[in-house]
Amino acid sequence: MFDVLVKIFKTGCLTEKVPPPDQTVMELGSACQKEIARIFGKSLAIRMVDAGSCNGCELEMHALNNGFYDIERFGIHFVASPRHADLLLVTGPVARHMQAALKGTYDATPNPKLVIAMGDCGADGGEFGVSYASCGAVANVIPVDAVIRGCPPTPLQLMQGILELLRGR
Repeated sequence: MFDVLVKIFKTGCLTEKVPPPDQTVMELGSACQKEIARIFGKSLAIRMVDAGSCNGCELEMHALNNGFYDIERFGIHFVASPRHADLLLVTGPVARHMQAALKGTYDATPNPKLVIAMGDCGADGGEFGVSYASCGAVANVIPVDAVIRGCPPTPLQLMQGILELLRGR
């Protein structure tokens, strides 16, 4: 055990310094916070639905919760139940076996509900299109209020897309 402690002291700190807050993130977050307060009062609850994606979009979406973006400080949080959600964030081309589940999630979300199709696959089916296994775009299954394109869209693009949707309400 003593050898490990000696090695730690000899090596020193190897981690990177935390970067300063990105001004773009702060501006987008503050603008989102104002729109959320105007429409919903205090916060925006998002239910993420993976309708058959490759998980690239999910990785970018989860980055919104990391220490760099930390969207919870702007009043945006993810919820586990569609009954508590204000917005559905749907990723991937809708697989045929997920069609009924997506419709059920949409129906369980209380009004006024918003839906964002995230990524190129959610927008138009991407490279999968419509086939025996895929319904294609999210809009082919449920009504969509906004589309955020990209393969996958970056966290900043997600924040921008959410802001544009809220400003249009």
